[in-house]
Amino acid sequence: MPNIGALLKDEIARLSRREARRQNAALKKAAAAHRKHIAALRQQIVRLEKQVKSLGSRIGRAPATVAAGDDAGAGNLRFQARGLKTLRKRLGLSAGDLGKLLGVTGQSVYNWEAKKATPRREQLAALAALRGVGKREIQARLEGAGGAAPEAAEKPAEARRGKPGRKPARKSGRKAARKPARPRKAKAKAKAKPEA
Repeated sequence: MPNIGALLKDEIARLSRREARRQNAALKKAAAAHRKHIAALRQQIVRLEKQVKSLGSRIGRAPATVAAGDDAGAGNLRFQARGLKTLRKRLGLSAGDLGKLLGVTGQSVYNWEAKKATPRREQLAALAALRGVGKREIQARLEGAGGAAPEAAEKPAEARRGKPGRKPARKSGRKAARKPARPRKAKAKAKAKPEA
């Protein structure tokens, strides 16, 4: 007669293996579902990264809108002389007109284009704001700024210099040679007379 203890042990092992297989099957299904979900999320992340990259490159080409008082935003702006030249040509502006819009002289604009100088943060912000503006609005701004400009142009040269009838001092690259100072006559006579 077989041993009852061994039979019970074998039966318990069989039932426990069957129960473990049943529970493992549910876990395997859940794990497979999780793997599919993770793979879908990874694909979505790749798509979103591509979109962010393409939008970032579009933003670099699109007009940047920065408030004039926002120093933090103005620090992120880049300046390229080639871009300024194409912006000026696209808007049909002379360097003087662009200078009026930016609050600088036309010579400054030429220097920026020739890479002899770079604009300050305020001018960079103003340039960035001009990128999104059309020709009509630019002409309207120039006409609005043109009302104040002729008053300054009508001032005589003497009033602009500050002192009427006086020529401005010439600036030369080398210092003018100075003549040695001659001793004054009163001092020379006092030295010549001996005291008694």
